[in-house]
Amino acid sequence: QVRLVESGGGLVQAGGSLKLSCAVSGTIFSLTAMNWYRQAPGKQRELVGFITSGGSTKYADSVKGRFTISRDNAKNTVYLQMNSLKPEDTAVYYCNTRMTRDYWGQGTQVTVSS
Repeated sequence: QVRLVESGGGLVQAGGSLKLSCAVSGTIFSLTAMNWYRQAPGKQRELVGFITSGGSTKYADSVKGRFTISRDNAKNTVYLQMNSLKPEDTAVYYCNTRMTRDYWGQGTQVTVSS
């Protein structure tokens, strides 16, 4: 069974940085594209970005140049490095992979204070 576990969220001041991790099990991770989503209070879940199995990345315009997604296939882990954080980045962040169905982690809270 595919399992995703996020970690690394927390409270940070505007302009600060956080690095989220998502540990993946139950699949051949090196062949799996991974997505990061976020959901702010009262808003729909939105795609932050993704990384392909080959390491190519793409980002939402709102985070481009500030966030970086990477992966370590030896550790079955995908990362989301978040720099220059803004209060509007406050949300629960989820990692996701899509196979015959969507698999989601439990989410990790990121709060950016102004």
